[in-house]
Amino acid sequence: MTARAQYKGWLAALLLALVFVGTAERLKSAPRKTISVEMQVALPLFVQVFMAMGDRYLAANLAAIRALVVATGRMQPDEFKILAKVQEDVSWLNPGHEDNYYIAFAILPQYGEVDAAQTILARAGRIRFFDYHPAFFYGFNQWYYKHDPVGAAAWMREAAKKLPDPDQQLTMQNMAARWMDKAQDTELAIRVVTTMAKEARRKDFRQYLELRVARLRQLQQLRMAAVAFRERFGRPLSNLQELVDSGILPALPQDPFGFGFGFDPQGEIVLRTSPPQS
Repeated sequence: MTARAQYKGWLAALLLALVFVGTAERLKSAPRKTISVEMQVALPLFVQVFMAMGDRYLAANLAAIRALVVATGRMQPDEFKILAKVQEDVSWLNPGHEDNYYIAFAILPQYGEVDAAQTILARAGRIRFFDYHPAFFYGFNQWYYKHDPVGAAAWMREAAKKLPDPDQQLTMQNMAARWMDKAQDTELAIRVVTTMAKEARRKDFRQYLELRVARLRQLQQLRMAAVAFRERFGRPLSNLQELVDSGILPALPQDPFGFGFGFDPQGEIVLRTSPPQS
């Protein structure tokens, strides 16, 4: 590219930036209710880099400062969308920006911007290969907000690999295994926890995971029996003992942890997480 062409390109970019900034200034003067000044507009990425003199990391820092100083207590829903866009821009300019992914996890999901938070955390997790936090936060969001135990467990296992302390690794792997209890696809859950057991280095933890696999197999057996009961009698189960009384099962499986099995609000057979109340 010739020097003249480069000059024309920079000039065009400057004019666009001036037009955008001028428009943004006009928007500021428009009457709005309880507006947060820091989150009135999300600048295009090329404008942010241009205003930072071509330094994308400086542009990321400037945008991150906007997210840090914003007063979220009085923000409106549209302003949280702008905040999410600003923080996504930071994660594109500098995926490893630590303050940015912490703020994204702490603020965005609780105001409906879960997808933006997950994008930011995923980018941080890829670039910060030494840091377990992004994967841990991503897994938590998948569990709590997305109701995706399989995805949550996968990210939790990834976070565990980055922890230096073996006991902490086991704690996080255990969390992942427990979350697999909630998977709708019991066959997939069995395969995942079986793989975890095979990979376990400590004998006691491997045996513990094998017991979890046994519980999942029992759950699978009960769910298949419940389907057979519905097909035979044209109605759902009212209690598990009906599987024995009807002859579909010779006996109910005995949970090795002693918690047993129950029904969720939708009538699906699930693993109990605590002993049944007498």
